[in-house]
Amino acid sequence: MANAYLQGVEISASQFLDIFHHYDNDGNGYIEGKELQNFIKELQQARKQAGLELTDKMKAFIEKYEQNADGKIGIIELVQILPTEENFLLFFRQQLKSCAEFMEAWRNYDADHSGYIESDELKNFLKDLLQRAKKPYDEKKLEEYTLTTLKMFDSNRDGKLCLSEMARLLPDQENFLLKFQGVKMARKEFNKIFELYDQVLEVNKIPTYKSAIMALSDGGKLYRTELALVLCAEEM
Repeated sequence: MANAYLQGVEISASQFLDIFHHYDNDGNGYIEGKELQNFIKELQQARKQAGLELTDKMKAFIEKYEQNADGKIGIIELVQILPTEENFLLFFRQQLKSCAEFMEAWRNYDADHSGYIESDELKNFLKDLLQRAKKPYDEKKLEEYTLTTLKMFDSNRDGKLCLSEMARLLPDQENFLLKFQGVKMARKEFNKIFELYDQVLEVNKIPTYKSAIMALSDGGKLYRTELALVLCAEEM
């Protein structure tokens, strides 16, 4: 089925999702290693069978990854290669170009402050996005985009997107949350730290606190010993 979709002049949002899941064999959110090599091989075969030329983006992609056994791509990279209908995922990228813009969007659309973007909130987000991009749509298409986006990024299948799931819309170099993947703390430990600093810190003075602490840095690098001066008690 994926091979047939790759032969299309235009790929729908749901077909794109099927293609991604077909080649992401281990379900880790990336097409990588042998998966990527298989995708490249079958993409070339499918276009040839359909009598279609490779696009310039496809050629550049193949040149970059064909001999790269360690290469990997995510959903956002794939949508830029394939002729996806209206490139609806790229609407995100046009609006969310940085971590700061992403966090602002999260705050705006997590209307109930639940810590999740739920289906109705995601639908509103996509609707606003389409209107800003001046793209025509109807209710059926909006529903398809909402469900497809949930299926793409809802890794634990709970019907809603948490912050780290939705952050997959960002390119890896902009996704600062990736830096915290290996250092997640227990909720109990987090609450203890938050309660401590909720008493100590005044929010309107955080820039001052940051400037003061960074004054200890060496050319913008803050070493363990300097940070310990601020946060650690003296050993008795």
